[in-house]
Amino acid sequence: MPSVVRRIVLVSALMIFLLIAAMILGLCLGSSVTGMESFIDAFKGFTKPESLIYTIIWKIRFPRVSIAAMVGAALSLGGLVFQALLRNPLAEPYILGISGGAAVGAIFGILLNFSHFPGVSLLAFSGGMGTLFLVLIISSGKTLLKKESLLLSGVMVNAFCSAVIMFLISLTQDARIHNIMFWLMGDLGAGGINEAMLLGCMLLPCFLIIFWFSNSMNLLLMGKEMAHSMGINVKLVTISLLVITSFMVSATVCYCGLVAFVGLVIPHLFRLFFGSDHRVLVPACIFGGGAYLVLCDLLARTLPRQGEMPAGVITALIGAPVFIFLLKRSRQ
Repeated sequence: MPSVVRRIVLVSALMIFLLIAAMILGLCLGSSVTGMESFIDAFKGFTKPESLIYTIIWKIRFPRVSIAAMVGAALSLGGLVFQALLRNPLAEPYILGISGGAAVGAIFGILLNFSHFPGVSLLAFSGGMGTLFLVLIISSGKTLLKKESLLLSGVMVNAFCSAVIMFLISLTQDARIHNIMFWLMGDLGAGGINEAMLLGCMLLPCFLIIFWFSNSMNLLLMGKEMAHSMGINVKLVTISLLVITSFMVSATVCYCGLVAFVGLVIPHLFRLFFGSDHRVLVPACIFGGGAYLVLCDLLARTLPRQGEMPAGVITALIGAPVFIFLLKRSRQ
């Protein structure tokens, strides 16, 4: 077995184990503590479908844990792709404003009473793509895709998107205001099993395509000229990855709002452990990023004595100091 394939298998197996462990914890723990014994009984089918424990584990927690795993995978992978394409270690969907643009589109769809799919999803995708191209246009010129220009452009566009979001919310006079505000902070508990299955159908092809392009991302890191000389269609690969990643981010925003800094923390952490080979990093981010957000959502459900907090609060509390540290280190 080639060494690269061996590393991919070993890292993927480790991350899958962590993901399964995190999901089991997510199913066992919560505001209503059920415990491992109850989970095992429900898993083996000993618990009756009409019982309260069965409802809590399989109808409430399982869809939430599944959505958290897929959203964490998509955001981690999105950060990895943006960092590779833009050759900027601080690039991330939330920081660049793509998540904010997708949120603007999604809120338009919600206020217009569009169906979740395809109405809200298409508007979110349009908002995310429009924001991405706007950031790239603002940061272009003599300082093409440099760290400072790109980050400042993302901050400006993000601020504008936040203002638009507040404006749209101020126009809403009904009970949807509270739901929208909670959703904006990263709410993973709104979807059921049907939503989880639909999200999985949208994200799984994206994961496979990005893994297919993983070696191309390795070559792009060496420079466009080098990648072109190695037979890579740089324009096609870049556009394909930007569109696919923006679609992934927009899909996650539709279901859970803005979950910040996942795409910054996980790729950096895994580069420290596993190196810079994207053939290894892509599956690591898919499974490891999913485990990370499942654990963050578990903290969001168990830390408050009453009720719960959005998972985006936990990811921001972890990710913001990491971003400041990386920004300071990059200037040294």
